[in-house]
Amino acid sequence: MSPTGTAVDRAAAVLGDRARPDADIGALTTYRVGGPAALLVEAADEADLVLVARAVAASELPTLVIGKGSNLLVADAGFPGIAVVLGPGLATVEVAGTVVRAGGAASLPVVARRSAAAGLTGFEWAVGVPGSIGGAVRMNAGGHGSDMAATLQSIRVVDLSAGEDGAMPATLPSTQLALGYRTSNVAPSQVVVGADIALAPGDRATAEAEIAAIVRWRRENQPGGPNAGSVFTNPPGDSAGRLVDAAGLKGLRRGSAAVSDKHANFIQADAGGSADDVFALMVEVARRVEAAHGVRLHPETRTVGLTWPEDLS
Repeated sequence: MSPTGTAVDRAAAVLGDRARPDADIGALTTYRVGGPAALLVEAADEADLVLVARAVAASELPTLVIGKGSNLLVADAGFPGIAVVLGPGLATVEVAGTVVRAGGAASLPVVARRSAAAGLTGFEWAVGVPGSIGGAVRMNAGGHGSDMAATLQSIRVVDLSAGEDGAMPATLPSTQLALGYRTSNVAPSQVVVGADIALAPGDRATAEAEIAAIVRWRRENQPGGPNAGSVFTNPPGDSAGRLVDAAGLKGLRRGSAAVSDKHANFIQADAGGSADDVFALMVEVARRVEAAHGVRLHPETRTVGLTWPEDLS
């Protein structure tokens, strides 16, 4: 038995029937491509995450928190560790005055709509982002002129690398998260199980009208189907989509992946396609944009088992 197999067995022994072996996690991403994880755990509550931390300590396997999979590309070879998704018990949304307390698995559009229905403003932008609160915190997701940093008050995290004794949930203020443009210091091993979002009193009808306008704009300007939203972050003072479009790359195809004809910063994956094709196209687009404009694009999409090259030539 290989060392990796032994490690997987040790983790599986700790997790018991909570773990599914050789589970298809590509299907849990919005690209719908990619390979399996050695083990997949759906955590029903924080106690399950503490158990995962115990399994990590026993096996030293890597971990992957999937969230809604809306900003994730998993290699066709898969992930040789423990993948974690949060169950519905960690998707609650509660409104207390002007603070919205959302579970890490809560959907951003759901939180946006619940906030507006409560007469609160400041989170309308999130209706157009098909991710989870936990994933949005980690990447400081944003759109339409705002982001998580604008209203995030605090988060509750479980660190899967801290061992069973050190993995108890901790509360961190947003000021400790180093939130920047599509970045934070939340580690890959830290699972965001909840967040407090501080909003402002507003008018329900106005907030819901803004939400409707954002949804309408997204439908008119962005493609549906298997994609992960914006592929590249915007360079300072410019738009990644504009640069890709100006390089004449709409429709460019590599195997089962193509640059969207509707929005140049989106890549579409064919049904039953290959994650490796998507990644190869990402690299090729960045190479051509740099050759055409002298601007280096950086991926916004989080990749697993795929290493972004330092030299694109």
